[in-house]
Amino acid sequence: MPRFPGQGHRNPGDVVIGPLDLAARVDEALAVQAIAFGLGAEEVAVRRQIVLRHLTCPGARSLGATTPDGRLVGFVYGMPNDRTHWWSTVVEPYLRGRGHDGWLDNSFVITELHVHPRYQNRGIGRSLITGITDSAAEPRSILSAIDTDSPARGLYHALGYEDLARQVLFPSAPKPYVVMGAPLPLRRR
Repeated sequence: MPRFPGQGHRNPGDVVIGPLDLAARVDEALAVQAIAFGLGAEEVAVRRQIVLRHLTCPGARSLGATTPDGRLVGFVYGMPNDRTHWWSTVVEPYLRGRGHDGWLDNSFVITELHVHPRYQNRGIGRSLITGITDSAAEPRSILSAIDTDSPARGLYHALGYEDLARQVLFPSAPKPYVVMGAPLPLRRR
């Protein structure tokens, strides 16, 4: 797989994985997230502001998955982790309780990864996350996911992510999350 940023590459189903101007296409990306994650209009409006704020962080970057006609069907974005960011302040006590709070340092955090349900199970999510982490300067990656057995968690485990803290509660989130971490580069098949 080529390193990003650079020219995109074709994925199964003729979807192109490549650099994404997420600020310019934030509404399209959030439409994918809303369908994939079951978000309502109010949640999307809040997340829009969060995404745009995240994109101003040093080192923030994104990749997209687009169809031949240019429709966005998946995206990932992340950034070097910063302990002062809201996410880190919420997960830090959970990680510290398990002796894993060092993972918050020198890590690339996957902030969001979503693929439209009609395009899932085609390797698109795998290509997005490996593409963005392959260009990371940090030696490891962290992320959070809903703490349940799911195809997403299966993918993360297959890529080398391990559970660092489970039953993590985020304010206003109805379900607990798990924080996962993996050394970079991510494991390949």
